Amino acid sequence: MTGGLESSDTGMGGANDADRIAAAQAYIDSLATHRADDVPFAPDCTRVEVGLKTGFSANHLRRSLTRGPQYRIIATTTTPQFTVDGDEIRALFDVITKPSLGGMRVCAHVDETFLIPVADGRIHHIRAHIRPFVQR
Repeated sequence: MTGGLESSDTGMGGANDADRIAAAQAYIDSLATHRADDVPFAPDCTRVEVGLKTGFSANHLRRSLTRGPQYRIIATTTTPQFTVDGDEIRALFDVITKPSLGGMRVCAHVDETFLIPVADGRIHHIRAHIRPFVQR
């Protein structure tokens, strides 16, 4: 995937598109750094992955990103391609895992949509679609 940005800055006060994209990027960065203290979650933020609720609050998401074994296997992420549609920021990127077997590793194409209202610039909801692939 290539990095990129499609957005429009409304200039109407509150968080601008760049601020909201930075909030989504902070979350994506935390997937590999395992440091989520600076991710601007709204207190009641939730996350749904392929139809299952996997994040129940800002505190739960921070704990999971920092110490959760499901995230500890992530080595890096590719540069996201962002698009903005109203209060939603969509990010397309790949997750590259640490474990390798015979020179192959299971990775994932990720399509995440963040609900980040202009009014406060914090992440209120994350909807994730993930498609695994094998990297050689």
